Amino acid sequence: MGYTISQMAEMFEVTEHTLRYYTDLGLLPCERDCCNHRVFTEESVNWLRAIKCLRVCGFSMEQILQYCQLCRQEENGDNLRARYQIVLEAREDAYKRLEEAKTTVSYMEHKVRHYEDILAGRVADDSNPARWTAGAAPCCHTSKEEPDE
Repeated sequence: MGYTISQMAEMFEVTEHTLRYYTDLGLLPCERDCCNHRVFTEESVNWLRAIKCLRVCGFSMEQILQYCQLCRQEENGDNLRARYQIVLEAREDAYKRLEEAKTTVSYMEHKVRHYEDILAGRVADDSNPARWTAGAAPCCHTSKEEPDE
């Protein structure tokens, strides 16, 4: 049984543009009908499941391309180690994003406490950029240290 591009898009909650992009990159296999329209097979469904999983895990498009190319090659120890290396790199990227997210959450917790202090009248309202002065403007916290405010 074959699936049209619109059926695949609906099934996987992606745009048709995304599916065309994936097929043009060679990531997503498809066949063509007599009118040259893309027709997707169960194999296509499996590949799209894998691609979506890798995307959700934070793999870059470059990593997904490399991974899928390796999956299409002969299975051997070198191939397996190469895919393993890609997974390790993606995991390291995920840990970096996790640390950035932790820093962001910490900063937002600080901002929530600051707003609670403003609302309770314990500190003056310094949250409106229209009233900031040069050199005294609070800014978005990007380091791992506790923000000054």
